[in-house]
Amino acid sequence: MTDNTQNTADTAAVDTANREGAEARPLRVAVVGAGPAGVYTSDILLRQLAQRGEALGLGTDATIDLYEKLPVPFGLVRYGVAPDHPSIKFIQGALARTLDNPKIRLFCDVEVGKDVSLDELRERYDAVVFATGAVDDRPLRIPGHDLKHVYGAAHFVEWYDGYPTGPRTWPLTDETVAVIGGGNVAMDVARELVRNADDLLGTDIPQNVYDGIKANACRELHLFVRRDVAHAKFSVQELRELEKLPGVQLVVNEDDFDLSDATLEVAADDKLTRQMVEELFVIRDMAEDMKYDGGTDFNGQPATKKYVLHFNSNPVEVLGDADGAVRGIRVERTETSPEGSMTGTGETYDVPVQAVYHAIGYRPAAVNGVAYDEKGTRLLNESGRIEAEPETDGAPLVTVPYVYATGWAKRGPVGLIGSTKSDALETVNNILDDWAASGKNGRVAPKAGDEAETIAYLQGKGLQPIGREGWDRVVAYEHAQGEKVGREHIKLVEPDQIRRVARGEETA
Repeated sequence: MTDNTQNTADTAAVDTANREGAEARPLRVAVVGAGPAGVYTSDILLRQLAQRGEALGLGTDATIDLYEKLPVPFGLVRYGVAPDHPSIKFIQGALARTLDNPKIRLFCDVEVGKDVSLDELRERYDAVVFATGAVDDRPLRIPGHDLKHVYGAAHFVEWYDGYPTGPRTWPLTDETVAVIGGGNVAMDVARELVRNADDLLGTDIPQNVYDGIKANACRELHLFVRRDVAHAKFSVQELRELEKLPGVQLVVNEDDFDLSDATLEVAADDKLTRQMVEELFVIRDMAEDMKYDGGTDFNGQPATKKYVLHFNSNPVEVLGDADGAVRGIRVERTETSPEGSMTGTGETYDVPVQAVYHAIGYRPAAVNGVAYDEKGTRLLNESGRIEAEPETDGAPLVTVPYVYATGWAKRGPVGLIGSTKSDALETVNNILDDWAASGKNGRVAPKAGDEAETIAYLQGKGLQPIGREGWDRVVAYEHAQGEKVGREHIKLVEPDQIRRVARGEETA
């Protein structure tokens, strides 16, 4: 055998050994963000690999590491939904059951882009998926947006949901309040602003939030929706919760419900829109009864608060006094076409208020090392594949190999929690297709390691990741604290205490 032949044979033998060694290990995936999008993606990836993996030459074995910057998982479900939503605990329970899968491992209290770089993850994982969600408000861009007592909804939600780095007090000192927005977050914010604190004792509301709402001075709330009744974005569930607020009189402008036949026909074409419109007409009838009964709530009891809904009403200016505090809000009446196009009429009216909350959309978080699409308010991606700006001006965008996005990080801040499942399926199928085309059976990470190696690597960086056992300790502690006062559980809010409980350093 010649030297060249021998070298070729040796190289082939090494390549075969390397390929067989790679195939012997599980595919390794890092999912960044342990909220619904991240958990759903992890579950769907394992299911799709089981169905498609053999046909694609990938095998069916994979492990997924879920990285979460907070000391506890579940993101939006734990920290982005109002505490009086009864469905929260069922969704959280379903997510927890997904984490029972031993192939999904939890690494909380680790922030990708700060504690660990994207490049480091790419060396250790065959795919990296960003499911980082959204925590910031879209800015309110009207005159007066910077006056005292103008608040973004995201920060108020952080307060009443006990976000670990959120505020612990909130200035609920204003009697008349405006909320801007036509979606579920606006509805949540408005509802919590007129809630009786004692009605929340059956939830996981933190003690500081209960105390704050107990002292809330709000007696009149105005909700402003830019478009008409048929083009709001409320869920039926949100509307039904609005219908059962103790001590609250609902007030509407009956002219807002004079919808054209064309508008009603378009609304009828979509089941969810039709249901929403029907429920809003129920609210109109309730408001009429409450008015004629002398100002009552849904139970016929005297109301102590008013909740006023304004449709076709676009706030154009927050009015201030000489001290820079809110004194009112100026609103332009609008017209909405059957297809949802909105135009201003030039007719304005003023409503005296002392505080303004805007819930006009979230801005998904940026990630250090990942390009951001400012127009779409999302990570820069195409069908979930992360892209980067080219080095040459005018050249097409460049796909970053084996790096992906899902959920709000992928599509922007639209859609309900359940919408993340279809998002995840598209991203997962793209991952499998890219692995199959890699020529390496998907095993592309040069430093892929097992759980022990990953933990050693993180600890070597001075990190103390919190895993599933730590999360279970937090859940047990919260339930134990609730039992002491006759409640199901009370949410922990201080990040250092959460860490101590998770690590077994503090017990109930």
